[in-house]
Amino acid sequence: MNRFFVAETAVIDAPVERVWDVISRTDRYAEWVAGAIEVTDHHGLATVGRTYAERNRTLGPLKTDSIWTVQEIEPLKRRVDTGTGFAPLQDLTNTFEFRPVQSADGREATEMLYQVEYTIGLGPLGLLLDAIQQPAMRAGMRTSMANLNTLLRSEHSTTER
Repeated sequence: MNRFFVAETAVIDAPVERVWDVISRTDRYAEWVAGAIEVTDHHGLATVGRTYAERNRTLGPLKTDSIWTVQEIEPLKRRVDTGTGFAPLQDLTNTFEFRPVQSADGREATEMLYQVEYTIGLGPLGLLLDAIQQPAMRAGMRTSMANLNTLLRSEHSTTER
């Protein structure tokens, strides 16, 4: 089995507490995760050992149903979930890490690491499949973080009124 790591980092224009408030809510994933069409089962606030389910877009027009289990939570710093339902990807682990930073204009911001770790069997064919799917995965991760940034800005401007 080939093991792969894909990671993207972005700066979110919000304090880590606000970022954490959204990413720790399993019912809100369809609002910002690029591949999530809908959250079909959730438990609200992420809780270690609990599961949530999504309907996801995969490659092109393909869709899949996924089930995620919350494995680790370090409040305001790290969240790790494992997922199933993304064949041929197996042993899928999704990690979010957060670090407070300052934006260019001196405001509180958050550096977010979005990492996915997985295996693909199928020998050399698995390597070829990964070469095809990995650019789309990276683009989805970048889009998700941009969506999160936009969501947080829109919620912030709504609460300021």
